[in-house]
Amino acid sequence: MDGGAEPVDGRRDFDFLMGTWSVHHRRLRRRLSADTVWEEFGGTCAALPVLGGAGNVDDNVLHLPGGSYRALSIRAFDAARRQWSIWWLDSREAAIGQPVHGRFEDGVGTFLGDDTWQDRPVRVRFLWSGISEQSARWEQAFSADGGATFETNWVMDFRRAP
Repeated sequence: MDGGAEPVDGRRDFDFLMGTWSVHHRRLRRRLSADTVWEEFGGTCAALPVLGGAGNVDDNVLHLPGGSYRALSIRAFDAARRQWSIWWLDSREAAIGQPVHGRFEDGVGTFLGDDTWQDRPVRVRFLWSGISEQSARWEQAFSADGGATFETNWVMDFRRAP
């Protein structure tokens, strides 16, 4: 590396998220059941870098219609693979979920992993898009057919908090 410059390998891809956000959530009432009813609610997100910039965490408050809860995203960058791993820690379950892995290409972050939903194996996809200094969008989708088709079940629209 020349003059201490950081490599351009993806480790800075989540720099846009650092700081405080207001979040508008939309999530399907029931997942993988052909439901078309969306619940909408607000929340906040505060993100900060860790591991010298090779990772980050964000603390989320979600104001669901039935009550609020907290959750945490943990992200770590693997420089050898040039990819991110993302874990979700939900305060209602006190357990870390299965990770998704991926990277950003052409301004869109795509992250995939395997998990279960209501005792069914699912392929999980996170998408980050619409990224600017003031806004971003995150989407979660599940696939019950090994990734052939996906159902988007949660959308978070981020707006930079004043």
